Amino acid sequence: MPGHLRTLLAAAVLFGASACAEAADVRPANHAETGRDYPTVISTDAGAVHGMLTANARLFQGIPYAAPPSGPLRWASPRRAASWPGVRDATKPANRCAQAKGLIDDASDAEDCLYLNVATPRHSSARKLPVMVWIHGNGFINGAGSLYDAQRLASTGNVIVVSPNYRMGIFGFLAHPALDHGAARHLSGNFGLEDQQAAMRWVQRNASAFGGDRANVTIFGESAGGTSVCSHLVAPGSAGLFQKAILQSAQCTGERWSPGPPTWFPLPRKEREQHGLDVASKLGCPKVRTAAACLRRKSPAELAKWSDVDLGSGPTTGGGVLPLSPQKAFTTGHFTRVPLIEGTTRDEHRLFTAAMEVATDKQTTDASYRDEIRKLFGPSDSARVLARYPVAAFHSAGEALSTVVTDWAWGCPVLDRDRVLAAHVPVFAYEFSDEGAPWFPDLAKPNFPTGAFHGGELQYLFDDEQLPGPATAAQRRLSTQMMRYWGRFAHTGNPNGPDVPKWSPFQAGEHVQSLAPGAIESADLGKEHGCAFWASIGD
Repeated sequence: MPGHLRTLLAAAVLFGASACAEAADVRPANHAETGRDYPTVISTDAGAVHGMLTANARLFQGIPYAAPPSGPLRWASPRRAASWPGVRDATKPANRCAQAKGLIDDASDAEDCLYLNVATPRHSSARKLPVMVWIHGNGFINGAGSLYDAQRLASTGNVIVVSPNYRMGIFGFLAHPALDHGAARHLSGNFGLEDQQAAMRWVQRNASAFGGDRANVTIFGESAGGTSVCSHLVAPGSAGLFQKAILQSAQCTGERWSPGPPTWFPLPRKEREQHGLDVASKLGCPKVRTAAACLRRKSPAELAKWSDVDLGSGPTTGGGVLPLSPQKAFTTGHFTRVPLIEGTTRDEHRLFTAAMEVATDKQTTDASYRDEIRKLFGPSDSARVLARYPVAAFHSAGEALSTVVTDWAWGCPVLDRDRVLAAHVPVFAYEFSDEGAPWFPDLAKPNFPTGAFHGGELQYLFDDEQLPGPATAAQRRLSTQMMRYWGRFAHTGNPNGPDVPKWSPFQAGEHVQSLAPGAIESADLGKEHGCAFWASIGD
């Protein structure tokens, strides 16, 4: 990947029933079936935990689902957590997994980090509730499950939400022959995905203790979390651990950004392994025979700095956990057939451009915009792209660049993926379109409207620690509607219900559900992002 795009991406991610039938009437939470509060002390398979009641929810935090992956277990497949005596306090978040400091993320050197959080409705139910497993994003190099407070989603959607931490960066995605087998049950390169699988197995063992249905599990994630969901649709070891999936802004198929991929894109083992060998050599561990022991002697802080170098961190395809890439698996139909919600934000790349400008302290100019386009598309196609996206048509050169990359690398690839997946499973496709989505309080705004930026929808589903949340009455109504869509999908595999606008399954055309305040309606994604034009680029 060219340095300019790598910087752009790295800066941004460091913020760190039949599905086609009408859904049942799943009422919002607070419609208590028994009227009694759930208990706050729960016996899990490893020991008892004590959580807390809030206004509308019950919350447990910092529950261990696997043993600390440190010492000889660094770059090992996750092991079951040890049991504990008595009642464990589960009222505070646990350690974030080891990570370098980002633009708005704190650093962590904790390897003892494989914990999860559980949010449920406050009032008990006569029936078991669906379980939603949230896989957080931030480029596989930053973040934590506890950043996404799921109490309102649990209450509004009448669901149980489980949000695990998982190993990231060099700790979770280093591919190196010295780390294959042995403590790793598979080939190296996907320890973070194995952690997520371990969390899903924890759900299978413990869902009923929290009032959940182990046979009705939805996995969902955004950005790197969406890429993780893509991977679990393909990974043989994930089959049977979930019955539905939601992919939000997932980069896992489509064009790889020339000459390399986004940092979180699934890559062939040959590329990931060569990268691992290079990183190990730069860390002073060049010999394959002794590299494992050498790397395990390094401090977490020293290792974390190498999580976003060159190819960055992300899944490894070919053998091991991911025998096939999502691209090939979806095209050939070799994936777990479950109902899907899938979508993007309308202005995905505005976040990345804004973050790049903050990180480099340089605004995109007309000249640098033309240079970027030439680097991305070469001499044969750059003139056509510049003619279709002239700076004069936008607020600034930065907005022009953002629109090009949004259309080319986000909107059109997900539309192609919708078409492929809809040939096999029910797909409910969407585009988050709130042009006034609240921006990060700790990140300077660019000289163009931030629009419906990458990750902007998260504050409508969670009380997101990194974003301020919906600001207007219309935005708050949209938030409730989205939670109801997601919750009903978790219940039945269909997001439709009596108190939200109808959402039709994706067909052969290009229309998706546009999610905007006061305007949830069908949108022509192909027309909006110029996909006919982009299909001709590179021919």
